Amino acid sequence: MNPHPGPQAESAPEPAPVIYEQPLNERMRTFLRLDFLYTQASYHGEMANAFSARAAVASLLEILAITARGDARSDVLKELERHINILKDFQTKSGVDPGRLKALTTNLVRLRNDLAAIGGNFLAPLRDSEFLSAIKHRSAIPGGTCDFDLPDYSHWLNRPTEERVSEFDHWLSMIRPLCDSIAEILWLTRQNARAKRETAVGGVFQLPFEKETPCQLVRITMPADIDLFPEISGNQHRCTVRFLCWTDASRRPVHVETDVAFLLTCCL
Repeated sequence: MNPHPGPQAESAPEPAPVIYEQPLNERMRTFLRLDFLYTQASYHGEMANAFSARAAVASLLEILAITARGDARSDVLKELERHINILKDFQTKSGVDPGRLKALTTNLVRLRNDLAAIGGNFLAPLRDSEFLSAIKHRSAIPGGTCDFDLPDYSHWLNRPTEERVSEFDHWLSMIRPLCDSIAEILWLTRQNARAKRETAVGGVFQLPFEKETPCQLVRITMPADIDLFPEISGNQHRCTVRFLCWTDASRRPVHVETDVAFLLTCCL
């Protein structure tokens, strides 16, 4: 027996669980897509290499395409107002931290005021940009934004990093009031729900929703170290979850016929 044992090897931390989300109405679908694209644009926009700059611009153009199909600003303002009213109702309830409640309400009011102040035509400078419009037009062609297709785009990509990043951040600042508001709405929507353990018998789980309290977002939480993932479909009335087993990219996933335990969160 070693009288002087060495230090115990630290066990590797368990991987964080994987969360799969399914929006159940068009408004939530739009919010999730815009939040994803804004996060992607912000991440790549700070990188020094030209390929990340391309990815950032592509995300920005997709944001412009989504916001052109409807009045996202109006939808966000309505959701902000709804959450502000919900928080006001908590003022009369016991066991609520008044400081925390005030901070949340103040932040929502600030986001609402900032979004209202920019007006309905806040994306016009981006939509009217001949530079961005040319990139958007050529992006519809596979490989259409190559250097020989858009020499001015190539020139912009090869400008000093600080100048290019600063210009892109200016473009991103025009959509920031909208996307910051969406991020806060999504955070509140997720935080206001509690996960519960469920079992998909034979790999299938069905959930009806109450008409009085329609669900906006379903979240399925699974361990990261298993080769199972959910396929979620649903609407305002019901939701169905089918679990599939991943093999590899060359074969289609197969339906699981055994019982599967998971965490379910229904966000109102």
